[in-house]
Amino acid sequence: MENPVFNTRGARWRTYAIAFFITAFIFATALYASNYFNTERMEDIRATQDTISTDILSLETQFDLLQEHSCEDISENTILPSELRTLASQLSHMESQGARNWDEVIRLKRLYSLLEIKDYLLMKQIAAKCNLKPVFILYFYSNQGDCENCESQGYVLTELAENYPSVRIYSFDYNLDVSALQTLISIDNVENKLPALLINGKTYYGFQSIEDVERILPQLATLNPATSTRATSTKK
Repeated sequence: MENPVFNTRGARWRTYAIAFFITAFIFATALYASNYFNTERMEDIRATQDTISTDILSLETQFDLLQEHSCEDISENTILPSELRTLASQLSHMESQGARNWDEVIRLKRLYSLLEIKDYLLMKQIAAKCNLKPVFILYFYSNQGDCENCESQGYVLTELAENYPSVRIYSFDYNLDVSALQTLISIDNVENKLPALLINGKTYYGFQSIEDVERILPQLATLNPATSTRATSTKK
C-alpha cells in the first residue's frame, strides 16, 4: 500500500521542479534577448558614430573652404549633426539599462565627447570668421550617484533644446577619462559642483530651470523655434 505522505511529497517536488525549469527558461530567454538587443544597439551606435565622423569632417572641410569664400551659407542656426542627438539618446539608454559590455559603452562615450568638442571648436572658429554669435551651453554632469539634480537638469536641457533648436547644447560626463575633456574643464575652470552649465563662457553651478536659463540668455527671446531645425538633445 502506497504511503500518501510520500505521494504528496513527490507531487510537491515535481511541482517545484516544473516551476524551477519554467523560471530558468524564462530567465535564460530574457538574458539572451537582452544580450541580443544590446549587441544590436552597439552596432547601431557604431554605425551612427561613423556617420557623425563624416559629418564632422564635412564641417571641418567647409570651414577650410570658408578661408577663401564668403560666409553667406553659414548662420547662428547651423545645427549640430542630427546623429549627435541620436547617439546621445542611445548612449543614455545603454547607461540606464546597465549594459553588460560597460567598457565598450565607456569607449563610445569617450568618442562621443570628442565629437562634441570638435564641433564646439569648429563652430567657435566659424563664428569668429563670419561674425556670428551662436549660443553655446556646455553641460557637465555625473552619473556616479553623487549628483542629485543631474537627471532633472538633463530633462530641462532636453526641453530647452526642443524649445530653442538653434542653441548648441553639449553634454559631458565630468568624470570621463578623456584628456581633451579634462583640458576643456581645466581651461574653463569648471569645478566639481554638479550639475554645472558653462553658458557663453560663464559657469553656473547647481540646478537651473528653463526660466533661469532664459534669464541668463535674454537673447533666446529673439530666436524663432518654429523656423529652426531641432538640435541635439542632452544626456542626463
